[in-house]
Amino acid sequence: MYINRIYVYQRNIKCTDIRRFFCYFNPVIRIKALITDNCRLILNLELFIAKRIRFNGEKGEKRASSPAVKIAVAGVAIGLTAMILALSIVTGFKKEVRNKIVGFGSHIQITNLGNNNTYETLPVCISPELTSRLENTEGIKQVDVFATKPAIIKTDSAFQVVILKGAGKDYDWSFFKQNMIAGTVVNPNDSVHANQAILSKNIANKLNLKTGDSFLCYFVEEPFRFRKFHITGIYSTNFYDYDKLFVITDIDLIRKLNDWDDDEASGVELLVTDYNRLDEIHRHVFADMITYRDRKDNTFLARSIKELNPMIFNWLELLDMNVVVIIILMFAISVFTMISGLLIIILERTNMIGILKTLGAQNYNIRKIFLYVSSFLILKGMLWGNMIAIAILVIQKNFGLIKLDPETYYVSEMPVDVNIFYILLINTGTLILSIVAMIGPSYLIAKIYPAKSLRFE
Repeated sequence: MYINRIYVYQRNIKCTDIRRFFCYFNPVIRIKALITDNCRLILNLELFIAKRIRFNGEKGEKRASSPAVKIAVAGVAIGLTAMILALSIVTGFKKEVRNKIVGFGSHIQITNLGNNNTYETLPVCISPELTSRLENTEGIKQVDVFATKPAIIKTDSAFQVVILKGAGKDYDWSFFKQNMIAGTVVNPNDSVHANQAILSKNIANKLNLKTGDSFLCYFVEEPFRFRKFHITGIYSTNFYDYDKLFVITDIDLIRKLNDWDDDEASGVELLVTDYNRLDEIHRHVFADMITYRDRKDNTFLARSIKELNPMIFNWLELLDMNVVVIIILMFAISVFTMISGLLIIILERTNMIGILKTLGAQNYNIRKIFLYVSSFLILKGMLWGNMIAIAILVIQKNFGLIKLDPETYYVSEMPVDVNIFYILLINTGTLILSIVAMIGPSYLIAKIYPAKSLRFE
């Protein structure tokens, strides 16, 4: 087989098929064809006519359908842009908020079963065997021992109730390092400054503190205690529910304040490798820990971050419904404009439809022509929609032009998640559903009769 340019001459051809239309009415036609071994001519005439209908207007031919076509293309572009932006923004927002919560509390926490819902916890004994057992659990990438204790920070002008969280030597500081705005994280091996701590910008502003300063922390218990802390760094996550609460220090200090042994702690924090498997991994860890006993016969309870913060995660789940509503509305608008444009094109081409039917064309062939035309318009609108949406996402991700109130949204700028898989999924769904939606209006062609259509102006 090979591609070649050939001439097709009129030789007693009976025009009973639309594919022979141009052969019948033109003595000589130059076309591109695929010549097989038996020299058969293969030509997609519906696509050829559709291209002539679609692209003639771009060569200066004025049509009444031109405004409708532009509106249809704009409708598809705007609808697709809105769908991509809605999904990317909500996905990015959920990921940002979730990462902040996980940064303060990990994916899974293992604590004493006898604990109530306060930060004054009952200790559990964390042996090297338990740590190794958790590290070898499938899906776990990080194991951190922690301890917490409520306290009050008092200065000459103000005071603030906080939670001291003690971190071990192997603690994963990546979250706080990403959010540090001054100084460094705690270094337990620093012999110059004892009782190091990092606190949030929110607490530092309220108490008029800065890196290098010291503050007194009071503990309401018997006997009454206080400690002096040295500020090594200040962080800001814009998650005010936690920023105004947590001061991070060394776990050994919390143990001394609570009179705990060296292997005792409030619990263990686990980070998983894949958040989508969190529920599965949590169920496995829960079943494993509920039967485990430490050297003091304490029972362990494993809870996921979703269980520890149910209100926030339920709120995040509700955002998915907003995305679904936006996608449905934008798709409905796009389809409505496309249907309107297609109907106008069909009505404008009534005369041509009548001629094709007179020459023996079937309704199926003519519907196919206009479905090709619709596909051209949909693809053009999708091209513009993708270009606009991706440009907005890239600009926002790199420059953060759209700002938000962090006290309300927990982020200082609109977060976006440029996920190629989601973008391809939206494009594929839009293309398929839009073309399917065009099939119904194309049946209007069956109502056009040649005798009447040839007199149509």
